[in-house]
Amino acid sequence: MIDWQAFLIVFVASAVSACLLVTIFSLALRLGDGSAAWRKPVSVGLYVLCGIVVILGIYLIVPALHRL
Repeated sequence: MIDWQAFLIVFVASAVSACLLVTIFSLALRLGDGSAAWRKPVSVGLYVLCGIVVILGIYLIVPALHRL
């Protein structure tokens, strides 16, 4: 039997995190294009944040696979 409440929670969390990750990555791309001195470090910081979010997602998924 499917737990629909848990399914909905996972669906909403996945959609929100995917949209947030794409927004942060695209903002990093836009900021990296400019000529101002502050834009490059901020862009690199946003790329690092994207990497952290991806690693956190993998960290949350992998232990769940071991329980199956």
